[in-house]
Amino acid sequence: MTEIVMSQTPPILHGPSEKERKYDRQLRLWAASGQAALESANILLVNSGPGTVGVETLKNLVLPGIGRFAIYDEARVEEADLGVNFFLDEDSLGKPRSESLTGHLLELNPEVQGDWYPNENVKTLDSLLTSSPVFTTIIYTHPITPEDLSLLESHGQQHQTPLVAIHSAGFYSYFRINLPGAFPIVDTHPDETATTDLRLLTPWPELAVFAEELTKNIDDLSDFEHGHLPYAVILLHYLERWKAEHDGSYPSTYKEKTEFRRIVQGAARTQNAEGGEENFDEAAAAVLKTLVVPSLPSGLKEIFEYERTNPAEQKSGFWVIADAVKAFYEKHKCLPLPGKVPDMKAQSKVYIQLQNIYKAKARKDAAEILETVQATAGGQTIDPAEVDLFCKNAAFVKLINATTGKISRADRLKEVAAQEFRNDEQAEMTLQPLSLLPIYLAMQATAHQVETEDGRGWPRQEEVLARVAKMVPGADENERVRQAVEEVARAEGGELHNVAALTGGMVAQEMIKIITKQYIPIDNTCLFDGISSRCQILRL
Repeated sequence: MTEIVMSQTPPILHGPSEKERKYDRQLRLWAASGQAALESANILLVNSGPGTVGVETLKNLVLPGIGRFAIYDEARVEEADLGVNFFLDEDSLGKPRSESLTGHLLELNPEVQGDWYPNENVKTLDSLLTSSPVFTTIIYTHPITPEDLSLLESHGQQHQTPLVAIHSAGFYSYFRINLPGAFPIVDTHPDETATTDLRLLTPWPELAVFAEELTKNIDDLSDFEHGHLPYAVILLHYLERWKAEHDGSYPSTYKEKTEFRRIVQGAARTQNAEGGEENFDEAAAAVLKTLVVPSLPSGLKEIFEYERTNPAEQKSGFWVIADAVKAFYEKHKCLPLPGKVPDMKAQSKVYIQLQNIYKAKARKDAAEILETVQATAGGQTIDPAEVDLFCKNAAFVKLINATTGKISRADRLKEVAAQEFRNDEQAEMTLQPLSLLPIYLAMQATAHQVETEDGRGWPRQEEVLARVAKMVPGADENERVRQAVEEVARAEGGELHNVAALTGGMVAQEMIKIITKQYIPIDNTCLFDGISSRCQILRL
């Protein structure tokens, strides 16, 4: 009788899910955690004026998959809307604009939910804000009534909700991000080349022993072994030689580092088949970049020195971790090790050993900080993954809007205007780009729906200049300000779809950074000149 041997059924390989295929490219940018934050977001758009730029912003948030949005727009669709808004058609005429816009936006992504207001149940902006769950972010477009703006700002401050103001008129636009207090970003996605931290000037025992073991008979190594020493090990070996010959000090000046690099280059074997050694070339190229004394980055220093006055900040897990990292730095005079080792020519076995040494030290540093966090009031509920992420990115953590409240917005505008106008005087002589602040002044003077002197619904050029002079005394005498005012007055609040679409894309990009808390958003105003196709970011 023949025995039949059944082979084991191989496991079923599961490919990417439908959602992973749909959002594949953006998942590579902000990963599953960022996508989850996006899908839990609830965005409110308070739409006014022509209403194009706000909808273009929402379009660029619906496509990547925000969870929910709401549009509050008191206007009804008119003939003029059809020429500037791709999300309205002839069937929309006479209908509430918010209803038509919501319906067409939802067609872009069935996974997104949307609501429109005012409706039979919610008739005012005040009742919407009172009855709705807290919004993740609120967008509003200019021109807006002072009453509605005051309502939004009060709501944003009360609920710690970021506000984004957008204004588009003619060839000009700007948007401003108003964050509720200091806004920390841990996952800033720095360039990989900037994150290399090998600690070659302050090696810990395990690393020093590993390097010594590989190089103790360096001159007797075979060409293969010599040509596959990791460059970190090579540098550690010759640093010890330098230290022995220079009274225990490492190369610190540019001249000394150049001399040290020459020594490393001269140690490469050239009588081999390759005529040189790639690993020694890597070591020489890394001298200036890696032989750096550990120091406190400016961004982290700002965080350590930041005075927290907001009660919400005191309870934040970010600040508990930041305090623990500060204690670690004060104790060890260095930041926790990120633990990442760059690519380098080496035998696979040796490279993996080196990686494990760095990973073990990184885990040890993170464990020490986690212990401090958990010993702090409120620290027991903090996810260890948050601590780990902070440790890996400690050198690149960024605090946005850190100086909020220290100077009024009106005084800040005057200071910036004075500085920008002085810079323009120098720029004209050096042929540098001129400031776009005149565009902001002209548009800000028309940012609110107020009654004009002649009742025509839009201020004339002289009236806009008078408003500019109230904001920044003397600015109305500036020729470039007068030119910007002339263009804004000529546009009479009308939007150009291409300018609105481009601006909406920029706003959505910055909002995604805020929602996901990844990458660094602008701080805090972006101006766009469609005539010269140029942007400028100012802190106003």
